[in-house]
Amino acid sequence: MNSETSPLFLPSSKPLHVTVMVFSGASLMCVASTIDPMRAANRVSGANLFNWRIVSLDGEPTMTTCGLPIAVSGSFDASEKGDILLVVGGFGTSDIARTTFTAHLRRAVHNYRMIGGIEAGSWLLGRAGLLSGRKATTHWEDMEEFTAEFPDADIRPDRYVIDGPVFTSGGASPTFDLMLHLIRSRYGMSVALDVASVFIYDGTHASNNAQPLVSLGRLDDVHPKLAGAIRLMERHIEQPLTIGAIAKRTGLSARSLEKIFAKAVGEGPGRYYLRLRLKVARRLITDTRSPLADIAARTGFSSASAFTRTFRNFEGKPPSAFRPVH
Repeated sequence: MNSETSPLFLPSSKPLHVTVMVFSGASLMCVASTIDPMRAANRVSGANLFNWRIVSLDGEPTMTTCGLPIAVSGSFDASEKGDILLVVGGFGTSDIARTTFTAHLRRAVHNYRMIGGIEAGSWLLGRAGLLSGRKATTHWEDMEEFTAEFPDADIRPDRYVIDGPVFTSGGASPTFDLMLHLIRSRYGMSVALDVASVFIYDGTHASNNAQPLVSLGRLDDVHPKLAGAIRLMERHIEQPLTIGAIAKRTGLSARSLEKIFAKAVGEGPGRYYLRLRLKVARRLITDTRSPLADIAARTGFSSASAFTRTFRNFEGKPPSAFRPVH
């Protein structure tokens, strides 16, 4: 079973319940790359796409390599159920992999639909026998030792590897790529692009890019001119361009641009552009005290009434309903 046929990577609107187990010695960036894409997906979608809890081996806060502790909600319980169990490890995790914890991990597998090892978390999966006969990866610094340790696994130098219900990731940036891939596959390209934009994350890599290489690939197999069209939209929020003008500037016909957006994003460029402007408007509504008429003008609407009408159609509520109470 590959990622395309794995149930959690198929289109769905159902939320995922995720347990994130963090070990001391993990990188703060690995923890953030695991959790922040889920948080951002909830924020940009306005829905609870991910519900997660952070746990540790003993229920005590874990210490990251930079000295910042990670608060947890409790200790790991192998009997609890969920959709995904993510194990985030770092320095010293390979030693923990030699303890009785791996027996608990083997029991936990039956209570989750997928299990993932982030960076050195892959050692724990290997010690629990979960990588036998499967493709896997780990951080490039440990690749040689990892390959020797688990000869029954097909160890690859890829950024991340998904093999049926088990996936592994080589570090912080590959984990971010993996989470974007999950978001894109399950909740759509539009949500994934919005999440990447929250972090101004342009350098997304394909799963099988070798870890030491730098690539300018974008969200797997997206058409190369899609990013150019979206950047044009972002630069022309106050004075929107016509779709014909955007197509011409990107060297496409309007019809070709429509087809590219429909295939990659799941909606036409006009609707995507309008949602982009409304997203900017909502941020101005919630984060500033600017009058609605000014916000309407700054996001390309001819009048406050036209803005309010369009906003209500998309959001289900008028702009005033999103104004924080001071």
